Amino acid sequence: MRQTSPSWESVYGAFRRIWGYSELRSPQAEVIQSLLAQQDSLTILPTGGGKSICFQLPALLQTGLTLVVSPLVALMENQVQELHQRHPSFTRSVALLHSERPQGERKRTLLALEHQQLRLLYLSPETLFSPAVWERLCQPALSINGLILDEAHCLVQWGETFRPAYMRLGAVRPALLAHQPAGSRIAIAAFTATADPKAQTTIQQVLQLNQPEVFRVNPYRANLELRVQTVWTPRQRRQKLLHLIQAHPRESGLVYVRTRQDSEQLATWLCQQGYRTAAYHAGLSPIQRRQLETDWQSNRLQFVVCTSAFGMGINKPDVRWVAHFHAPLLLSEYVQEVGRAGRDGKPAIALTLISEPTGLLDPEDRQRQQFFMGKIRQQQQQAEQLARKLPPQGSVAAVSRQFKDGATALALLHTAGWLDWTDPFHYVLRYPSKATAMGDSHRQAAQAMQAYLSSKTCRWQFLLQAFGFGEAAINFRCGHCDRCQKRVT
Repeated sequence: MRQTSPSWESVYGAFRRIWGYSELRSPQAEVIQSLLAQQDSLTILPTGGGKSICFQLPALLQTGLTLVVSPLVALMENQVQELHQRHPSFTRSVALLHSERPQGERKRTLLALEHQQLRLLYLSPETLFSPAVWERLCQPALSINGLILDEAHCLVQWGETFRPAYMRLGAVRPALLAHQPAGSRIAIAAFTATADPKAQTTIQQVLQLNQPEVFRVNPYRANLELRVQTVWTPRQRRQKLLHLIQAHPRESGLVYVRTRQDSEQLATWLCQQGYRTAAYHAGLSPIQRRQLETDWQSNRLQFVVCTSAFGMGINKPDVRWVAHFHAPLLLSEYVQEVGRAGRDGKPAIALTLISEPTGLLDPEDRQRQQFFMGKIRQQQQQAEQLARKLPPQGSVAAVSRQFKDGATALALLHTAGWLDWTDPFHYVLRYPSKATAMGDSHRQAAQAMQAYLSSKTCRWQFLLQAFGFGEAAINFRCGHCDRCQKRVT
């Protein structure tokens, strides 16, 4: 049932008492009010804009449970640890569940969930759909206030091919409400730092948001200098990176690469040059990844050579530079990753290195682009083939057992409009007369990234336009990106 919202005085009092700040930033107050009113919403705030307070504060002020679906263990651990440190009582009411937790702690959290003792529970989409968690969430006595999707751009970037469970989140609310008393409401709120207009539409459609309020803040960061440099050989690529690192002695940074092998090879070479660094990728054990994150945050490592997942949600304000040794595939990835620099408001630099246009002397970028797009096309072809073998209705579990990468194929078919979810675990085929052509969104996203890298206009103007801030982009010049500086000189 809908509960009475706390007074705004008590909201502000709790904010000042728990977080120690005097004022909320815009639009934090509006987002908090929206959640307290159990209104669906989509919030787009730049990295470091205080998104987590927007859903943590209303959850802690209400009785009942708020679920936070989060993509990464490090992100969950960081937010929960921070809340536990802010107030002793939060150790009992704020918890997380993921596969890396010790079995004893998982059992204690499940018991607290069963006894309605939690107000905030962090978990991944995959953990949300695990039998042990789902059965407890379906208890009629459990009051669920909201479902929060943190880092919602991951639904768009990873939902089809890497984390297919994301594409089933839209079926969560009706399935949970079926076990709640009549008149119950569950608000859904999505939070991200980057979502272009098409991504915003995808998030709203997949989550089945109901007339959501949309809160957007211009992504422009006046302290962040964007640069793109062309390299003509692999050796020159390494030398350009080295020059950037040498220009920032003992200053914290990040180096992004595309693959696990790239991270290991480049980290080895940089260690040979005398730098304190290490490779970070999904192939490391959870203990190794947590240790590297800690070493970087405490400055025992000056920088980390990492793949795309590193840094999401990790609060390190003094990152002075971010280097893309290889350009990311998507603009949303790019803005997320460069946004990890200069969170303290002081000057920072983001450098992207790209191969020369012909690809004859340095074919690395073209080869990587072809590899990743080829992999996506292969997955799409497999999904189309699978569609002809599937029964008209069935379960994700059965398809996953029978077919390799079956869950991924179902997610792709859902995106293309070929099936609907009857609940988070079952599908029904639609066979529409006009299904969405698979692969269109990926091709368009890759083209947008290439257009940015080759654009002659102000870098920030291009990003403002791409992310739906067309009015702000008119005649905009940041004055400090490589394009604006080139005009001046």
